[in-house]
Amino acid sequence: MPSEMVESKQPRPTTSGSREDNGGHVRQPAAPAAASAADDAMIPNKCKARPATLKPWQQMISSCSGAILTSLTMTPMDVVKIRLQAQQKPMINGQCFLYCNGLMDHLCTCINGNSGVRPWYKLPGQYNGTMDAFLGIARNEGITALWSGLPPTLLMAVPQTVMYYTAYDQLKYWMGFHDADSNSLFIPMVAGGTARIGVVSIISPLELIRTKMQSRVLSYSQLKDCVKMAVKDEGIVSLWRGLPPTLLRDVPFSMMLWVSYEYFRTQLCHLYHIPDPTFVVSFTAGAISGTIAGVLTLPFDVIKTHRQIEMGEKEAKGSGFKLTSTKDIALRIYQERGISGLFAGITPRILKVMPACAIMLGSYEFGKSFFRKYNAERTIKID
Repeated sequence: MPSEMVESKQPRPTTSGSREDNGGHVRQPAAPAAASAADDAMIPNKCKARPATLKPWQQMISSCSGAILTSLTMTPMDVVKIRLQAQQKPMINGQCFLYCNGLMDHLCTCINGNSGVRPWYKLPGQYNGTMDAFLGIARNEGITALWSGLPPTLLMAVPQTVMYYTAYDQLKYWMGFHDADSNSLFIPMVAGGTARIGVVSIISPLELIRTKMQSRVLSYSQLKDCVKMAVKDEGIVSLWRGLPPTLLRDVPFSMMLWVSYEYFRTQLCHLYHIPDPTFVVSFTAGAISGTIAGVLTLPFDVIKTHRQIEMGEKEAKGSGFKLTSTKDIALRIYQERGISGLFAGITPRILKVMPACAIMLGSYEFGKSFFRKYNAERTIKID
């Protein structure tokens, strides 16, 4: 057989640096070890935070949509509660009550209304229980009556929620948070408390001004004079009169909410072997963490509620009404009703906080997940 027809059995080098074995098969060189980040991405039970994939405006849109959805869902429950309370004990002019849109509590003052038009919380109606009130209000006054009083409160509640959630995420990532397994749970606690202090400090004077305007039905010029008079008589700090009891409740609640949420979110991701939290995972973690934070901070909420009512009555009755200090309010409650008085209303609070946190956190994480996919697809198209 001619020599040129004899197949060489020697391995031949290839252009890629690999070599053929004696069977003619190409052996590729071993690939270098992948980066740890790529390895983590391939592990299904890693639930990682991804700070670099979202822009602040995307976090703001996610929190805004979550805030609106939470308000639309939770407000009818509070409207029905207020109407049932007013049915059992009719409100008098100047009486204060709390209105919650699922995002924050707003102090409102009962007024008789102008030109004989009754405000929504004084409309007639006799209802037997919560479900009968839902159906009766919708049937007699229209379905939109279940969201009575919502638009004015959204002007303050939505911007506050957007600032709060965006500030928390930005602080968390700036402090180096990656996941709840890395012994960094103190980061959500600090970030949540810091974000809450900043936002409440900004909103507190605006909420006080809103209360003044609503309690006396003031025009904008009268409101301006009223604020000037308060600053002149009591100093600029009078605009933050309601800040201490608000911080006493909101800061511990925020710290407990976020540390428990990050923990349970990660544990649920491990349990179901998913890399990123789904809506159901975030919804469940939000419900659990909201319940924990709501129960543990209930005494602060009771004290804050008493303080808010006193402040509203002061605005309605004038300067002759003397405010009680936060410490004295706590002592009075304890002396009158004992430790159980500080945990009064635990069931209504859970029923309010648990679904609100679940809806807000679930929809917020869903919005962030949408933008992550959007950014990833846009990056692929650019490349």
